[in-house]
Amino acid sequence: MLLAQISDLHIKRPGALAYRRVDTAAFLARCVARLNALDPRPDAVLVTGDLVDHGAPEEYEHLKSLLAPLEIPAYLMVGNHDARDALRHVFSERAELAAGGDFVNYTADIGPVRLIALDSMVPGASGGTLCDARLAWLAEELQATAASQQPVVIGLHHPPFVSGIGHMDAARLDPRASAKFAALLAQYPNVERVICGHVHRTMFVRFGGTIATAAPSPAHQVALDLRDDAPSAFRMEPPGFLLHRYTPEEGFVTHHAYVDEADGPYPFYEPEGKLID
Repeated sequence: MLLAQISDLHIKRPGALAYRRVDTAAFLARCVARLNALDPRPDAVLVTGDLVDHGAPEEYEHLKSLLAPLEIPAYLMVGNHDARDALRHVFSERAELAAGGDFVNYTADIGPVRLIALDSMVPGASGGTLCDARLAWLAEELQATAASQQPVVIGLHHPPFVSGIGHMDAARLDPRASAKFAALLAQYPNVERVICGHVHRTMFVRFGGTIATAAPSPAHQVALDLRDDAPSAFRMEPPGFLLHRYTPEEGFVTHHAYVDEADGPYPFYEPEGKLID
C-alpha cells in the first residue's frame, strides 16, 4: 500500500495569490501532475487540511477544478482555514465528508490499512482541539480494529506535539486534547502513524506510543527558525509531499518527496559493474 500525503494547499479564488506572493493554484497543479507520474502510483492521496485559504465556496470550486486531473482517489480533510459547510456543499458527491455529523470525521480502507480522518478544526481559531465527542468517536473506531489488529493511520490537521517553531506551537492542537489523544493511542499498538499538516514542514516525533509525522506543503514552507522570538514567516523552499509505504512484512516507511523533478537519476556503476570514479 502506498499513501501519498499532501497538506496546506491554501487555494484562493482564481487569479489570487496567497500573501500577495504565492500562486498556490499553480503549485497544486504541478503537484497533481507529479503524483500522476509516480511509478508505482499511490493507492490514494490524503489531503490533511487547509484545502483553501478562507473557506469560501468559490475557493472550493477552484480546488475541485484543480483536483479534477488527479488520477488517484483523494480523501479531503479540514484545517483551520477551511469551512465544513462550504466544503460539503461543493464536494457533495463525497458522502464521507458528511458522515461525521458535526465534524468531518470518517474512515476508509486503503488496501490492508484503515485510514481514520479526524477533524481537529475549531471554527474561527488557528489552533485545534479534539473535544470529548471526537475522542469518543475515535475510541469506537480504534476498538473496531483491535481484534484483527488491522494497521491504522490517523490523519488530522493540527500537530499534537511541540515543533519548536514558536508561532506554530501557539496554534497547535490544544495540549489538554493532545494528552488525552496520546493516552488513547497508547492503548492501541496497531496505530502505525499519526499524520498531520499545519506546520508546512516535514517533522517526525514519538507520540502516544507510535510515530507522528507532519507534512510539508506543495507550495510555501514555514520558515525553520527555532529561536524563542522567531517571527511568523514563510520561505519558498522546494515544494514537497510525503509517501507512506506499507507492507505486512516491513510495516510503514515514510519518504519525503519533492514536487519538482531534479537532475538525474545518474548511475553509481559502469555497465560492466565497476563503481564510477
